[in-house]
Amino acid sequence: MLKVNNISKSFGKVKAVDDLSFCVDKGEILGLLGENGAGKTTTFRMILGLIKPDKGDISLFDKPIDYKVTDNIGFVTEERSLLPSLTVKKQMLLYGNLKSMDDETILDRLDYYLDKFNMTNYKDTKIKELSKGNKQKIQFITACINYPKLLILDEPFTGLDPINVKLMKDCIYDLKKDGTIIIFSSHQMEYIEEFCEKMIILNKGKTIVNDSVKNIKNSYKKEYIEVIGNIDKEELNKKKYIKEIKKNKNTYLIKIEDEKYIDDLYKELEKYNILKYEIKTPTISEIFIDKVGELHE
Repeated sequence: MLKVNNISKSFGKVKAVDDLSFCVDKGEILGLLGENGAGKTTTFRMILGLIKPDKGDISLFDKPIDYKVTDNIGFVTEERSLLPSLTVKKQMLLYGNLKSMDDETILDRLDYYLDKFNMTNYKDTKIKELSKGNKQKIQFITACINYPKLLILDEPFTGLDPINVKLMKDCIYDLKKDGTIIIFSSHQMEYIEEFCEKMIILNKGKTIVNDSVKNIKNSYKKEYIEVIGNIDKEELNKKKYIKEIKKNKNTYLIKIEDEKYIDDLYKELEKYNILKYEIKTPTISEIFIDKVGELHE
């Protein structure tokens, strides 16, 4: 288990991370969200042991993060960290050796991943000669070559087409099945919704959401109802609790003032020929915009 206990970090007068706590167990994926400057990168650097928190502590399987523990960590950094003059093979040997791996194991695993990503012909190609998407796949392989117990993914799908996104997703799910702890950060909220059991939203270093994705979505206000059928839009708009009705062909999206009016709307729609009535659970993107947006008002 990764345990982050009440960590804080300041740079001068700026508090980059303010009293952050969470736990991620084996085989779990945590989504860490926030605008640029929210504290995500600082959090990653503290977990990796690159900087020390001013307060609090971090442990992986009950051991403080040090150079022995970091051999069990993989990190796909948003800034990218490949050495352009090296070949894929030499790049991987360098990274693997830094993780205390022997050359034979490194090359065996490299062959495995190159085959998974349809890159078997690129072993002796220099990094600078690769396409952006292939560089991203090599970046991912370097993070996974040691079969990490903890994997941090910061915008891992940048530059990938849908086919290669699928290939990388499959690798992530394989690692999850093998018990890897994964922290996932992306501005593409649909990936957070797809992958993560838990979610944290940071804003200027402060935690504004920290719970399971299921609990967050279930506890969030439900104010949109999707209706398919023939309704009288003008008549419905006379109801004070209805804030907006949008139509797309024969599908209506009705926004109500509060979820307490769900039953009232249902009773009102009974007089129409309704084929579908569905209470829409908000997406992670909608929740993020709402929670972060209200702090800017």
